[in-house]
Amino acid sequence: MTSPAALHFTDVDLDEIGAMTGRVAVFVSESGKLDQTARRVNRLTKGALERFAESAAFNNMAPGDTKELAYPTGMVAEWLNVVKLDRKPTIEAARKAGAGLGKAKGADALHVLAGNLKQVTHVALGATLRAYAFTDHKTADQTAMKDTVFYVSDAKALEGEAAAITAVAEGVFMTRDLTSEPANVLTTTEFANRLEAMSDLGLKVTVLDEPELETLGMRTLLSVGQGSESPSKVVVMEWQGGTVGDAPLALVGKGVVFDTGGISLKPAAGMEDMTMDMGGAGVVAGVMRTLALRKAKANVVGLVGLVENMPDGRATRPGDVVTSMKGDTVEIINTDAEGRLVLADVLWYAQEKFEPRGVIDLATLTGAVIIGLGHEMAGVFSNNDDLAGQFLNAAKAEGEGAWRLPLDPAYDKQLKSQIADMKNVGGRPAGSITAAQFLQRFVLDDMPWIHLDIAGVASVKSETAFAPKGCTGWGVRALDRLVRDTIEG
Repeated sequence: MTSPAALHFTDVDLDEIGAMTGRVAVFVSESGKLDQTARRVNRLTKGALERFAESAAFNNMAPGDTKELAYPTGMVAEWLNVVKLDRKPTIEAARKAGAGLGKAKGADALHVLAGNLKQVTHVALGATLRAYAFTDHKTADQTAMKDTVFYVSDAKALEGEAAAITAVAEGVFMTRDLTSEPANVLTTTEFANRLEAMSDLGLKVTVLDEPELETLGMRTLLSVGQGSESPSKVVVMEWQGGTVGDAPLALVGKGVVFDTGGISLKPAAGMEDMTMDMGGAGVVAGVMRTLALRKAKANVVGLVGLVENMPDGRATRPGDVVTSMKGDTVEIINTDAEGRLVLADVLWYAQEKFEPRGVIDLATLTGAVIIGLGHEMAGVFSNNDDLAGQFLNAAKAEGEGAWRLPLDPAYDKQLKSQIADMKNVGGRPAGSITAAQFLQRFVLDDMPWIHLDIAGVASVKSETAFAPKGCTGWGVRALDRLVRDTIEG
């Protein structure tokens, strides 16, 4: 797994600045004022920093922007990053500043002269999250990632912050790694093995194989994977850090490791992107890793349905009828609407087995949500205003875009089947909504539930605020924040 750069907070020693190697970052206020560390850098560089702070180039920088100066005179460092940021910045500006430093960092050591800067932990979070690259399958020599050190006025006050930030980053990086892996590497078995390995962190991990899934009646899930040589599995990860006996929050993830569309075969163009169709399961895995690493005082269970959707002689056909674990029958109209079939059974199992306080599912479920919200927002569907509001607040606090969309019985008529209890698709109109309406049929009436359609945000073609282009890890921070705010308090 890609590991975040080691993060440290230590007290400032002005005499060390000139000898720092790699990359040094210094902050200059929007007015051009230099703090104690910046004044030392200015002296070492024979006034270069002050001249830059008085320049038009600095004036044109937005708060949080960074400019780099190569081989600064009077310093051993190869790079000097000048960050425009007030001493009391907004959280947004602080994270932006950190992300700029993380992007510039590469494999270099990064020395951040933060001094008495407020919101320094948010700068550190941004830097840690953005310093990421998925390189597992590149053959060029890999340079080990060197540490990031923040030099602050009171390091003792920040004890424990580095570990907390790293825990979040490890969860995000795990999600990104899993979602980036090619399908010939991340088979259902390999995925399950990687999740089982997290038992070393204190998670209780259980793998349900096909015979057990058949006994449980998970036939909609099994129907998706029956055309693949890769066996279908359900993996259950339990974190029990809260009060014994308290009902857990259940997180459910769609884990389609590759989606051809099955018999309803997708077009060839762009099919290579379907390695990310397990993005929901990837987020659940990342959240569980973060909770375990930071020893969250909460009970949370993560469940993922791992399948591969392939066409062969055993594959489910359009027109087939399958029976869910709940007992409802589903007419399969389109085998490319497979994620909801996986989630239906896992949702039902999660409620029967764990009697949770609430359920949140995540899935790269519909292309329709991309049409509606683009790549900026995940679609949020819920039967509970309180839980939905809590999640939206958590997502906003973490800068992860999310927008609530409606549920309404009026859409159910699109799912009516002549030969079964329901169809698995409702046609093109309101495609994301009818998918959510389908899932809601597998949620108990009194169970607080959120469905997150992350098709537009799990993997993107351009870089985001905290990630290079590709897989984002969206949702790990928001869900971790939700646990902090609503369960741990």
